[in-house]
Amino acid sequence: MGKRQKPFKPGHGYTKKDWDNVQSPELTASQIARAKPFAEAFPELAASIRRGRGPNKAPTKKLVSLRLSGEVLEAYKAKGPGWQSRIDADLRRINKIK
Repeated sequence: MGKRQKPFKPGHGYTKKDWDNVQSPELTASQIARAKPFAEAFPELAASIRRGRGPNKAPTKKLVSLRLSGEVLEAYKAKGPGWQSRIDADLRRINKIK
């Protein structure tokens, strides 16, 4: 196995000197054979950092297909992520739904 080092990229909270001072010897075949997936080695930690909302036990929204004009869609998307929720909130306000 040849030694491959990633190139240094500034802006990640460490200096080029820090980067160059890190020593990471290659793993032996024995070490690789004993390696476990992160979630198996640290199940509690893996569970605590898992992303996602998880199962929706009591769904409050329904999936529908809706055709909107391009102008309306672009106006909502232009305001950034969460445009679907903003459409929902505006429709609730117009229809006086809490």
